Formats: sequence, C-alpha cells, structure tokens
Amino acid sequence: MKDKKTIDSIVGQNIKREREKAGYTQERFSELIGIGPKSLSAIERGTVGVSLSLLLRVCAILGISTDDILLPDRSKNDVADLSERLQNLPQDQFTLVRDVVYKLLEAFSAKD
Repeated sequence: MKDKKTIDSIVGQNIKREREKAGYTQERFSELIGIGPKSLSAIERGTVGVSLSLLLRVCAILGISTDDILLPDRSKNDVADLSERLQNLPQDQFTLVRDVVYKLLEAFSAKD
C-alpha cells in the first residue's frame, strides 16, 4: 500500500492534469471549487491532501469521475472519456454540445 504522501502527490498530479485538460487556470478553477489559489497549488503539488467533499466538487466541475483522479492508470480510449464527460453535463449543456457535434459531423460529411 502506498503511503499518504505518495497518494497525495498522485492525486494532486491527477487533479492538475484534468484541470489543464479542461482548460482552467489555477486561479479560475480555485474559484469554482471554493478554495484559494495557494491551496489548490499545494494540493496539486501533493503537499496537502484533498478532502472527499472537495474531491467531489473538483470532479463535478470537471465533469469527470472520481476514478479519473484516484485510478488514473485505468485504460480507456478518448471516446470513453468524452462519453463520461458528456454524461455528467446538465441536460441543457448536453443538448448544446450534441447539436454542435451533429452540425460538425454534417459539415464533415458534406465535404466527402
């Protein structure tokens, strides 16, 4: 079993990876999850652990599963990741994304 310091470091790195993948700065993301930028920085560096309630807020804002933070070595393809993120969107946002994707697919098929 990994020690707490190692786990904090892995979880912090995974939060940083997912935050950057989503396009958030530390400042903006810390506002969204309700902590200060210095606290987020400490979490991402692994010098401070993350509470379960904060982990749930992080995942809700990023539209990901806690597995993406806690079990990053799971193998899955990009389609699975995209599908998971879409499933976590509120219905109005999902509808907007779906409509945009359908229009893009129409445009791509019109070029063929």
